Amino acid sequence: MSFVLGPIIKARFLERSNRFLVRCVADSLGCLSAHLPNPGRLWELLLPGATLYLNRVADSQGVRSTARKTEHTVLAVEREGRPIFLHTHATNQVARYLVERRMLPSLNSARVVQTEVTVGKSRFDFLLRENGEDLYLEVKSCTLFGNGVAMFPDAVTERGKRHLLQLAEMGRSGLPSMVLFLVHYPGVRWFMPDYHTDFDFSTTLLKIRKDVRILPAAIGWKKDLTLDEKVKVLKIPWEYLKGEVKDCGSYLLLLELKKERVIEAGSLGRIRFERGYYIYVGSAMGKLKARIARHQRKHKSSHWHIDYLTQEADNILPLPVRSSQRLECEMAQSLCSIMQQGPARFGSSDCQCVTHLFWSRENPLHAQDFHRFLQSFRMRSP
Repeated sequence: MSFVLGPIIKARFLERSNRFLVRCVADSLGCLSAHLPNPGRLWELLLPGATLYLNRVADSQGVRSTARKTEHTVLAVEREGRPIFLHTHATNQVARYLVERRMLPSLNSARVVQTEVTVGKSRFDFLLRENGEDLYLEVKSCTLFGNGVAMFPDAVTERGKRHLLQLAEMGRSGLPSMVLFLVHYPGVRWFMPDYHTDFDFSTTLLKIRKDVRILPAAIGWKKDLTLDEKVKVLKIPWEYLKGEVKDCGSYLLLLELKKERVIEAGSLGRIRFERGYYIYVGSAMGKLKARIARHQRKHKSSHWHIDYLTQEADNILPLPVRSSQRLECEMAQSLCSIMQQGPARFGSSDCQCVTHLFWSRENPLHAQDFHRFLQSFRMRSP
C-alpha cells in the first residue's frame, strides 16, 4: 500500500534550517529547501549526507501549490539502507489503514467512526467503535530506535504529556481510550518511553498505564515507500522501567567554544582550550535534574573542574543517561575511541579514568559514531 502521491525524488541532507525546513541537494534539481513535517529532533537520522525521500507538492491536476514557500516535502530518511517514514500527518493515514484492514491484533474488531475528535480542550486523532463502545485513539509517530529498542519521544513534548493525562481522565470516567505508538522500523522488540529525554512524559506514561490502553506496533517501509504489510506488536518492560525511570544516573554536557580560551580550572591551573566542541561526563545518583540545572547556570560558585568551563562556554546542551547504575566511567572509556581526550584528570580526580572531558573540532551530534555511543547507553534491552 502506498501513501505517497507522485514520484519520489532522492536527495542528500545538508542542514536543518529550522524545525520544519531542511536544505538538501538532489542530482536532478540541485540545492533546494524542503518542508519537513516532523517536529522531532531526529538527530540520529538527519546526519550530513543522509538520503532523503522527497515528493513535489501539487494539486489533483498536478499544478504546484502557490500557498507554500517550498515545492517539496520530506517523506522519509534512509538509515541502514531502509527508509524511515518521517511524515507525521501521513502516519495517521497509515494508522487508519491498519485499523480498517484489521492488522492490529488488539483492534481487530474496531472501525473508524470519526477523525480529529475534540473532547474538552484536547483533540484526538480518531474515534473508533469497538464491540458497541466508543474508543478514543491517539496516534504517535516513533522514529527513535536502536539495539532492539524503540523510544518515544525524541524531544520534550508537553502536548504529548497533556494527551496522556486527558486520555487517562477519560478512561477513569468511563470513556475508553488508547495510545498507538507507530514505530517506523521493524527490527525492534521493545518499546519504552524515552525517560532520558522527557522524564515527565515517561513518568506520566507509567502512572496512567492502567487507565489507558497502550499499543506499540512496528511497521516497515520498502524502497518505493510502500508499506510492508507485516505488523509487529512490541513489548513494554514495565517492571524494568519502574526501576530505571528515576531522577538519577549519568549525563553528558555538550559544550561549544566558538573561539580559543585560556581558563583557570581550579586545581588544574590555567588550561588552553581550543575552539570546538567538548563532551563532559558526570553522574548524580540522586537529583539528576538539579545537578544538570546547576551546570547550566552561568552565575554560581565554582566547585568542580567543569564549573570553570561552563562559565566560559558559548552553548551548553545536557544529554542525560538515566540509570539505576553509575555509568560515568564506562561512558568515559567508550568516548576515548571516538573523540580526542581533554586535559588529564579533568573531572576524574576521584576515579582511575585519564579524563572525563573530550574534544572534537566538529559537532558530535553530526557524527554517526557519537549517536551509536549514546544509544549504547540509553537504549539497552531489558
